Formats: sequence, C-alpha cells, structure tokens
Amino acid sequence: MFSLAKLSPTITDMIRFDHSHTMLTFHQYTNAQKPKVKKALAETICLALEIHATLEEEVFYPAMRQLEAADPTLLKSEPEHNEMRRVIAQLRATSATDPKHDELVHELMRDVIHHVADEETVLLPDAERLMTRDRLSELGAEMTRRRLQLVTPQAGKIAKNTAVGFSGSTAAMVLGVAGAAFAALKLLPKKEAHA
Repeated sequence: MFSLAKLSPTITDMIRFDHSHTMLTFHQYTNAQKPKVKKALAETICLALEIHATLEEEVFYPAMRQLEAADPTLLKSEPEHNEMRRVIAQLRATSATDPKHDELVHELMRDVIHHVADEETVLLPDAERLMTRDRLSELGAEMTRRRLQLVTPQAGKIAKNTAVGFSGSTAAMVLGVAGAAFAALKLLPKKEAHA
C-alpha cells in the first residue's frame, strides 16, 4: 500500500526547510543591487512568507492548538504573521529605488528572524515531543498537498523572480530542486489514488 504520508518529510522538517529557504533569500538581498534584482528578491521573500504563513495557520497551528492551546508562543504566532503581512503590503507598494524599500526588507528580516527563533526553539520541539513521527509525517503530507495548491498558480511568477533575483548557479540549483519537487508531487497523488 502506497501512502504519501509514509514518504513525506515531517511537518517540523518542512517548516525548518521553509525557514532556511527564506533566510537564504534574505541573505541574497543587498542595498547595492539593481532595483530590478531587489524587487525580484523582495517578491520571492514576500510570496514565500505568505505561503508559509498560510500553511502554518491552516495545518500546523490547528494541530498544535489541540495539544497546547494556551502556549504563549503559539498565541502570538498569528498576530506576528499579520504584522508580517502589513510590512509585505508596504514593501510591495514601495519602489525598489526608494530607500524605504531597503528599510522595509530589513524590518521584515528582523521580524522573521525573531519569529523563526521562537518556532524553532519552542513550537517545533514541542510538536516533536507531543506528536508521533507518523502524525508529524501525516501533517507533512497535508502541508505538501496544500503547498502545491498555493504554489501552482504562482509558478510563473516564482520562476521569473528566482531567475532575476538569484545569481546563475544559485538560480539553477533552486529551480532544479523546485522542478524536481514539483514533478514528484505531480506523480505522488496518482500513485496514492491506486493504494
């Protein structure tokens, strides 16, 4: 019997991967870059954060609330996402030639670093302590399915911003990994249906 959940990374590993991907993109951004590159990197960051926040709010946080509804880190997570969305809206409305653009990217980075630190030192270890590996993998499979739904309509934009924003070798690596993951995800549900 084939099951996507059996092959899926755990939800906690997927969240850590998202955090690493976003930090890598932040580190590509410098104030001295051409406006076109800065805007592409900023949009890559914004879209990744929006998708990640949606996945956490729809899949991870509800599962954690069933176990630790009053956890202070969990309680402040969605308000932090909302603040991040406010900064993203400002960033998108600001020209990359405006010095405010750089300030907003750095503000967003500070907020995300703080949020990631809380999740990686509190929520993710708690999830791994309170849930079985099978449950974490089930949630990982659920997150994978939902991610595909969120990413597919944005695929062209993601590819364009990645090509513009990243250097040649990094872009090739990122596009290669993304392409392989997309191809695998397209195949998995077909096999799962025959289980």
